[in-house]
Amino acid sequence: MNADFPEHVEENRRIWNANARWWDDRIGEGNDFQTVLIEPATERLLSVTSSDTILDVACGAGRFARRMALLGAKVIAIDTSTEFIARARERTPADTSIDYRLLDAASTDDLLSLDGNHFTKAVCTMALMDMPEIAPLFGALGKLLQRNGAFVFSVTHPCFHSADVQRFAEMYEDGPGRHVIRTGVKVSSYLSPSARKTEGIIGQPEPHFFFHRPLSRLLQQGFDAGFVVDGFEEPSFAPMETPKAGVKWNDMPDIPPILVVRMRRV
Repeated sequence: MNADFPEHVEENRRIWNANARWWDDRIGEGNDFQTVLIEPATERLLSVTSSDTILDVACGAGRFARRMALLGAKVIAIDTSTEFIARARERTPADTSIDYRLLDAASTDDLLSLDGNHFTKAVCTMALMDMPEIAPLFGALGKLLQRNGAFVFSVTHPCFHSADVQRFAEMYEDGPGRHVIRTGVKVSSYLSPSARKTEGIIGQPEPHFFFHRPLSRLLQQGFDAGFVVDGFEEPSFAPMETPKAGVKWNDMPDIPPILVVRMRRV
């Protein structure tokens, strides 16, 4: 079964243009998922240095691109949404070492137009599950990255925060008569790639597409392009002092909602 969904490309672009500024207004300064889970793990695996030239794929409003530039890297940041690129340029000081470009990460021609830039690393922060096509990206990165160059990506965890998943909370009495709280997820579908619409933030102008790919399909795209996995983190929230029967991710410290992977070109 194909893990890409080219029939949704145009509608997906339209939806993100409709949502971009509203979305950035809500989380442009960061939230717990970004500051506690995603960005620390990504920085550890990416290990940015001042000698790096990094391709930021699906950069959105440029939050992580600006972070990498602050760490000393030269960054070329691309997105298919005109609204996100416009917002990224508005948010970025003129003297920052970031070159924003309107390019489609699903277009091999667009990506290979960057061939003159010898990237040491690439990153894609929380976007692969929002992209209808990812095979062209992995294929192009196999040519754009220097040998041994790293590609770090983060996604909602395909096992626990994707596909057909229900979160639950229970309270019951154990044998000695003590109340026990249990929270978790119920997974009823995993192996089949799928496309559905969802609200990443409740109330956003339009639901956007979410493309579920099991780990085997997701990582195979990189293997086919000559990458190996050499870094892997599953960040989760720290346990609360007083657990409660809730269905938010910080109520489930033993279940990681995010997956961060480093693949390296060999």
